[in-house]
Amino acid sequence: MADSVSEVVTPMIREYYKSVSSKDITPAHVERREFGFGDFDRTIAYRHMAFGNETKLHTYLIENAPPFVSYSPSEYEDPAGRPMESKRWIGSELVFDLDATDMKLSCQKEHGSSWVCQNCLDSVKAETIKLVEDFLIPDFGVSEREISVNFSGNRGYHVHVMNDDIYRLGSGARKKLTEYIAGAGIDLKSFFPALGERGMRLDGPMPTDYGWGGRLARGVISALNGGEPALMALGIEKPTARKLSKNKAEVILGIATNGNWDKINIEHKAEVWTNVLNGMAVKQGDQIDRNVTNDIYHIIRLPNSIHGKSGLISKKLRSFHDITGFDPMKEAIAFRNGTMKVAATCPQFSMGGDTFGPFNGSKAELPAYAAVYLLLKKVARIVE
Repeated sequence: MADSVSEVVTPMIREYYKSVSSKDITPAHVERREFGFGDFDRTIAYRHMAFGNETKLHTYLIENAPPFVSYSPSEYEDPAGRPMESKRWIGSELVFDLDATDMKLSCQKEHGSSWVCQNCLDSVKAETIKLVEDFLIPDFGVSEREISVNFSGNRGYHVHVMNDDIYRLGSGARKKLTEYIAGAGIDLKSFFPALGERGMRLDGPMPTDYGWGGRLARGVISALNGGEPALMALGIEKPTARKLSKNKAEVILGIATNGNWDKINIEHKAEVWTNVLNGMAVKQGDQIDRNVTNDIYHIIRLPNSIHGKSGLISKKLRSFHDITGFDPMKEAIAFRNGTMKVAATCPQFSMGGDTFGPFNGSKAELPAYAAVYLLLKKVARIVE
């Protein structure tokens, strides 16, 4: 990162931490948490740090103005201990890191994986809602009051689960949870015993069934009611989607009444329903992101801290339901004062309620938050 950018942005980060209360930036049981900090080039440059109370953490953030602040969802007897085993693990929140990059969206072919467009933000929000409403609450028995959600500060959301039954689960059990959510290792034959057998009616799950079977049935019925586009969104090819849509009343009646999935004949049934299952799974595909959930020693962005690759706040939502109307490009802005002159090359983007660009190397005077966003995305430079 160019020194000029660091010199400009670091004081802004310091002012942000001065403006935020120690209570809003401090996790519960701060004295049991490990912390790590990064610079403009490294998300985590050093870790194994601990703070005895919220005042000490807040003072450190003001004095050092780190571009990245991470902390442990785990709690330890000695959070600053090394090696990791000497920390003496007590328990851990269950954390999910959902990032638009993992979703392989069509828009990313146009703007690349480092840039974030509105479709990226909308898609990862929908995936976060799916995780909570389709898995954590109905299948894991987690209540809404045990769920905390924050914007990652860049391309996604972090979901924290504070549940007593989950708190002491080890890495192996956590891995099984992520595999279940991702639909990994699910055998369709367990839902469709006659799959692949000639002359046998394809009986399958009903909407009232528990777990993945019921989810599959409810998802297909919902997509049938949504028409061809909804069916295709689940991975069903257009000719099959059209055939299902035309006969939706009959298909829905069969699935809902007695689990008859053979009301109409479709080709390559195993492939079709496998694609649907994959379409309904939560996309937490990158192994690094799965490690956030599986690895009890992992550290993650501190809610309400600054993200050093965007200048946005890793904004903690007041409740899960607030995610529906949450717009990070308006509500996660940290640097609201002043303007800056930059030369930028980037697509059009909206921020703070205004639209900027597109820029093709041109110079512009922008609000500080928009200029810093482009600088940290490395698509702009400071000009006089």
